Amino acid sequence: MSHASNAEPAIVLLHGVGLDRTMWQPLTAALSGEVIALDLPGHGEQPPLSAPTSLRELAEDVVARLPEFAVHLIGFSLGALIAQHIARFHPERVQTLTCVSSVCQRTPEETAAVLERFAIAKRDLAASTDRSIERWYPAGTSVSTEMIAQTRRTLEANDPDSFLHAYEVFATGDQDIAAELARIAMPTLAITGELDPGSTPEMSERLAAAVPGARAEIVAGARHMLPVENPAALAAAIDQHIRGAAQERDPAHNRHAAHDQASAHDRDSAHIHDTAHIHDSAPTHDSEGNPR
Repeated sequence: MSHASNAEPAIVLLHGVGLDRTMWQPLTAALSGEVIALDLPGHGEQPPLSAPTSLRELAEDVVARLPEFAVHLIGFSLGALIAQHIARFHPERVQTLTCVSSVCQRTPEETAAVLERFAIAKRDLAASTDRSIERWYPAGTSVSTEMIAQTRRTLEANDPDSFLHAYEVFATGDQDIAAELARIAMPTLAITGELDPGSTPEMSERLAAAVPGARAEIVAGARHMLPVENPAALAAAIDQHIRGAAQERDPAHNRHAAHDQASAHDRDSAHIHDTAHIHDSAPTHDSEGNPR
């Protein structure tokens, strides 16, 4: 892929394990500019994973499909781990990093919980799918029944072995990248739902603490599937993150923008003054030349 160097960088979206690029549909409608949603290796239209893999291998596959110029990279869950790896080892390809519903430095208890879910998936993939749907979309969710059904169809369409290979990376990848987080140099946002039981607010706080200059944002009332459950809040956070990074990157541009805004204000004020002056200087004779 290529992307014009003088254009606004593209936004690239990386989905989570067992999902595909279609999960981003609610969010892409709320984002502006060029948006590219990629299928992760072994997902969607990409060939199934035929053997165990690693976070590095998944990341390198994605890097090969990125636009030529640096992008605003946004990853969800497993996609967030892949995005972190790309940001660390291919920083020239990433202008900003946004990690949505990301795990980070799991505690022993959190590691045991994800390994239990992995064991269930290996024994009974259908049961694993049911548990994922229940965990992501509990009773009373605001997500539509059609969107829930679409998520289920995507999960059920996975090649079983390929899914398990990817899930193992999700279950262990946070430990692989943990020691590298302090070397991520671009503006970074960690954002998750307040009620996410797997990629918890505490994990986003850990991520923000580990990456220099990063910040965490917690969306009230949301669970794991934040891009589906509250795309408006996520889009607003992404937009603020990208704009803030642009301001920090180009302070001269900000000064020019402020100058232009001030100049526009001055022109408006002068226009108001001139209009008032013209009104005060109305003709003193009527249309036939007679004094008023």
